Amino acid sequence: MLTAVNPPEAKWPGLSQGVVIKGNGFFVSGGHCGLDPAGEPVTTSVEDQIVAMFEGLKRTLAEAGLGFEHVARTTCYVREFSPELLKTIKKVRARYYNQECPPASVMVQAGLYDQRLHAEVEVIAVVP
Repeated sequence: MLTAVNPPEAKWPGLSQGVVIKGNGFFVSGGHCGLDPAGEPVTTSVEDQIVAMFEGLKRTLAEAGLGFEHVARTTCYVREFSPELLKTIKKVRARYYNQECPPASVMVQAGLYDQRLHAEVEVIAVVP
């Protein structure tokens, strides 16, 4: 009933980048951060890191046969909330989601596993 979804470049032991719930028609992602191909945080700019975060999510969704149009719920965790970070996340997020029907979303201030990270995102999507 559950199928782990991990793009080839993101296979870490004990962690699924996403899970397809076939019996219920839902996809639930793990947290995605703005990482480079070596798994290190992108530090060139906050915007570059947020783009990398959504690009990683895009690869995981594609591996599940899905796209951003299937996302019904987004949760974004931020290390430290600021109006500037919110503006950057919204600006980048708008490049990926249909603005006529964006997913329900929430932003939560939380501790992230690396101080160089500004945000982490996870989603719930509908499997057609």
